[in-house]
Amino acid sequence: MAEIDRLRAENEMLQDRLSGLTEAIRHISEDLDLDTVLQRVADSARALTGARYAAITTIDSAGGLQDLLFSGLTAAQQNTVVSYDTGIELFTYLSGLRDPLRITDFVAHVDSVGFPGFEPQIGAFISAQIRGRDGQVGTIYVGKPRDSADFTHEDVEILEVFASQAALTLVNAQRYGDEQRSRADLEAFVNASPVGVLVVDVASQNFVMANREARRIARVDREHGPIPLAILEQLRYKRLDGSEISLEDLPFDAALSGGETVQAEEVVIVHPDGSEVATLISATPIRSDDGDLATVIATLQDMSPLEDMERLRAEFLAMVSHELRAPLTSIKGSAATMRSSPIPPDPAEIRQFFRIIEEQADDMRDLINDLLDMTRIEAGTLSVSPVPMDVGSVVEQAKNAFLSSGHRYSVEIDRTPNLPRVWGDRQRIVQVLHNLFSNAAANSSEWSTISVSASLDGTHVAISVTDEGTGIDPERLPLLFTKFFRGDGRDPSSYGLGLAICRGIVEAHGGRIWAHSSGRGRGAQFTFTIPALDEPVMAPAHDVHSDQSESPAATKVERILVVDDDLQALRFVRSTLTKAGYAAIVTSEPSEVEHLLDSEMPHLVLLDLLLPGTDAFEVIRRVPRLLEVPVIFVSGRGDDQLVAKALELGAADYIVKPFSPTELLARIAAALRRQAQSRHAEPYRLGDLTVDFLTHTATVAGQTANLTPTEYKLLSELCINAGRALSYEQLLETIWGEGSSGDAQRVRTFIKDLRAKLGDDARNPTYILTVPNIGYQAAAP
Repeated sequence: MAEIDRLRAENEMLQDRLSGLTEAIRHISEDLDLDTVLQRVADSARALTGARYAAITTIDSAGGLQDLLFSGLTAAQQNTVVSYDTGIELFTYLSGLRDPLRITDFVAHVDSVGFPGFEPQIGAFISAQIRGRDGQVGTIYVGKPRDSADFTHEDVEILEVFASQAALTLVNAQRYGDEQRSRADLEAFVNASPVGVLVVDVASQNFVMANREARRIARVDREHGPIPLAILEQLRYKRLDGSEISLEDLPFDAALSGGETVQAEEVVIVHPDGSEVATLISATPIRSDDGDLATVIATLQDMSPLEDMERLRAEFLAMVSHELRAPLTSIKGSAATMRSSPIPPDPAEIRQFFRIIEEQADDMRDLINDLLDMTRIEAGTLSVSPVPMDVGSVVEQAKNAFLSSGHRYSVEIDRTPNLPRVWGDRQRIVQVLHNLFSNAAANSSEWSTISVSASLDGTHVAISVTDEGTGIDPERLPLLFTKFFRGDGRDPSSYGLGLAICRGIVEAHGGRIWAHSSGRGRGAQFTFTIPALDEPVMAPAHDVHSDQSESPAATKVERILVVDDDLQALRFVRSTLTKAGYAAIVTSEPSEVEHLLDSEMPHLVLLDLLLPGTDAFEVIRRVPRLLEVPVIFVSGRGDDQLVAKALELGAADYIVKPFSPTELLARIAAALRRQAQSRHAEPYRLGDLTVDFLTHTATVAGQTANLTPTEYKLLSELCINAGRALSYEQLLETIWGEGSSGDAQRVRTFIKDLRAKLGDDARNPTYILTVPNIGYQAAAP
């Protein structure tokens, strides 16, 4: 009887386990989202074996660990496991075991195979591989049974059976995820295309896809769901010669009805409000395996930008021809007059003719230099040599140069006191200001006032030039800084190459330039920004050329992670960063980004838009903590939509290839300054010490510490990096600049004085700690 009861109990237990296994397999198969499936597999494995803890890892096609997910562990326990020094190696070892592992003491076992100090205490443990048709998919781990000190042989068997069933679900989830990502990438790529794309389903006579540009051209509001083909009946269509055509004559109909491929047919689309869009339409039929017409893919290219560009190019050539012809005519006329005069001209006349020839030759030289600068800007090779300089002295130098050239205008300067110095090329910034002064003069009456103002704008200094002239129509403002734009004011060349060059120079410094005007007759204001340095200028410079002899910036200690599959671009960027003093970490593999974030802890990331098998947007979605540091997108495409998408996602900046080393370094410096500014908005507080980074003051027990500028700079550098040891060399380069290396005694002397002023006992310091054989660090608050 006892034997029958035992067999009955075992049978009931077996039925319960089989029922639990069936329910677990059904549960994990209900969803195809990979994260959901992984969590359900881990939870179900824990329930089936009666374990307190469970984990699951998956591997990629190369056999490396890909996903790691826990069940039953608290957040603190998970952090302990993840932060274990050789955690990756430990899970690699466990996932590499071909046979199930069943042990009574997990910590003792892993210690014996070379992984000491692992926590938390797992106790009894089982692992089983998840094997699919094509090999291993991952591994399931369970630990610490609830009801006994050890797992049974039956626990191992049921975990193996469950793992074999989970393999198919995991493979399906991974394939589904890959398919969804590929579809999302394709949709994002098509949506970002400057060409309209339409996909027509022949059976339903609906547009099953219309990208953003196609919806704009056809003015279709719906972004999702099928769009009936009949919506095209609301529009009218013409040839370029103005002759009307019917809907049946469009390339769509030819492809739909006759299965014909139509290439580059020019059609003008007329909207109900009378507005027109000249387009270039192509249509390609796609047939099913049975030969039946299934879909039609059509492309629409808006010809308006090309027509505008062609018109602007023609105007540009006309402007250049006019500008060259006028001085040539004066030079030839002066020379011909002197040569053909029947009587020898007197010396005064000769000097006058030579003056005319010299002035006109100078005008031609300036125009040729502008053309050369424009070529360098477009090639990304414009040379700028930035140094620290005072804004006031630069504006004053530009003003004097402008007025000395004979202009009869009043130039008034208004700048915020105590502005920080800027990081710029003096000659180039003077060139920008001179161009803006000249444009203001060309569009204003003589003796009118040109105003110049400068103020702090975040991490930049903004400089504005305002005139009282003819103003600019708002719709023309976006075209001002293009190479081919030509103003229509009194001087037809007043907004020619000069503003395009201004934009190239300002952007090469890492700044921006824009214009504002309330309309005709209301004047115009041009504003540009230049990266600011940290220290304010307390008094104006006595010599406008004094900044040119200043030393270059101190060597940086920031680490920059560069992700780009173009090896030539990697070498160029690494060389540029290394010469500038940054520590460059480069990789061409997007899969290494997460590992490098942990191991190298970069201060900034340069991320190429297009990467092998993915793009920058997907990398950030996969590794969202990437945005904890500034990320600068790098791309050969400068589409407004891509730039907007990158900035909306959280990118610090977007730089378009090709770019000059100066522009790259300026943008990096600006991004790091913005990051530092946001990070240091909160004061450093520890005990009685408070360091306010915004007011540049330090107080102890509410009393202001009487620190010298160098002592404050040393203290703030330590507090900004609180908890991190800074070497003597780092402090020397950061505080005293290049040329101070090796002078560790200087650092020790200043630290001694600083501690004395803060009341910090050198034998038992509270605020500034000594790191033997390295340097110093501020105690973490």
